[in-house]
Formats: sequence, structure tokens, C-alpha cells
Amino acid sequence: MSAPDPAPLPVTVWYDGACPLCQREIALMRRIGGEGRIDFHDASNPATACPVDRAQALARFHVREGDRLFTGAAAFAAMWRAIPRLRWLGRMARWQPFALLLEGMYRVFLIVRPRLQRLLK
Repeated sequence: MSAPDPAPLPVTVWYDGACPLCQREIALMRRIGGEGRIDFHDASNPATACPVDRAQALARFHVREGDRLFTGAAAFAAMWRAIPRLRWLGRMARWQPFALLLEGMYRVFLIVRPRLQRLLK
């Protein structure tokens, strides 16, 4: 008999609310189970307190899981761990080879992000 999953840690997400890609991603995360499990904050709103400099918060995805702050692909993995349907993916991202692959993919995404944003506006 396996032990039950421990209670998930509190998760806070800072995202770029001015980015159409980010808006869609956060809307999807809310729909598939993040609403009520994750505290979402729009870092593009000047009234929003950010855990890092606002420019940094808008340049890379940031998530606090418990008392740890993650950025980039590791931040996505922390967010996924808070959503029951994606928890397996977030746990898999703790495996170093997979984490490195995700971070590489995230860095490529950051390069093409401005072009994708222009297409969606």
C-alpha cells in the first residue's frame, strides 16, 4: 500500500498579463485545475508586488512553491505540481535530464516569444 500524496505546497505565479501567449497559458492552467490551488498575479500590473525586479518578472516566468522561488522551466514544473492533472509532469521535471531539456526548450521559446506575441495581437 503506497502512502498518500502529501498536501501540495502553496503556489504563487507571476506572469506577464500583457503577453497574449501568457494570458492563454494562465487561462488554460486555471481551467484545468489551477483555480483555487494557485495564486495568480499579473506582473505587468504596476500595483502587483513582485518577488524580483519587475523587468525580471516579465522577462522570465516566476513561481513560488512553498518558500522556494523558481524561474523558467522549473517555475512551470512547480506550477504543474499544483494541478492534479499535471502533477506527474511536474514531478518528472525534478529528474535532472528532463529538467535540462525543459529549460533548453524554454530558452528557445524566449527567443521566439516576441514574434509569437506579434502574431497573436
